[in-house]
Amino acid sequence: LAGTVPEEPRCTVERADASLTYSLFLQRFAFSRPVILGGVTDNSAFRALCTREKLLAAFGPFPVRLSTANTYSYRKVDVPFQEYVEHLLKPQDPARLGSDTLYFFGDNNFTEWGPLFQHYVPPPFRIPGTSPAYSFGIAGSGSGVPFHWHGPGFSEVIFGRKRWFLYPPDRTPHFHPNETTLAWLQHTYPTLPPAQRPLECTLRPGEVLYFPDRWWHATLNLDTSVFISTFLG
Repeated sequence: LAGTVPEEPRCTVERADASLTYSLFLQRFAFSRPVILGGVTDNSAFRALCTREKLLAAFGPFPVRLSTANTYSYRKVDVPFQEYVEHLLKPQDPARLGSDTLYFFGDNNFTEWGPLFQHYVPPPFRIPGTSPAYSFGIAGSGSGVPFHWHGPGFSEVIFGRKRWFLYPPDRTPHFHPNETTLAWLQHTYPTLPPAQRPLECTLRPGEVLYFPDRWWHATLNLDTSVFISTFLG
């Protein structure tokens, strides 16, 4: 379901295709800047398993752990997956704080969701000394997580469109941790001089964003979206 969130046609994150070698990835991006990878994996089989009907049939009665959509995600709520999809998966209310918005991303029970993740083809690159861990999510249009940072990782859109905003570690963005990304986009973003704007881009299904260690990032789902991240810990 398309949301009412505008898509910014400008993309200031560098792009690379399947011709990018592992050595060039390490040299140019792994430790220094984000990159959008296109055509590096084929997840059509995984995507076919992630339709609303397939996911409800496979996981409907199982509990999922929801987090608050704020910087610290400190509150957790367990609900049946079917209840989340049918009652909580709605467009973001612009007036609602991130600390009052529940969001399904990560906190997956790998015993129950493991068979699904076996069909996912992760990006072919790794950071030496790290191992991958998946986080799977589904969220409504206008939802997202405000600015935060952690270790490096990849994020792929399976359905929908997802807008990303990124700052390097030495440039702390101006934001309130309980303000949603949608509210930040409406109130703070328009006031930023061009030199203070983040790197940004909108990802579409099949595209993968890589973000380095400790890079600030905020996300905004432009549609009801399904996505999966590969965190390198």
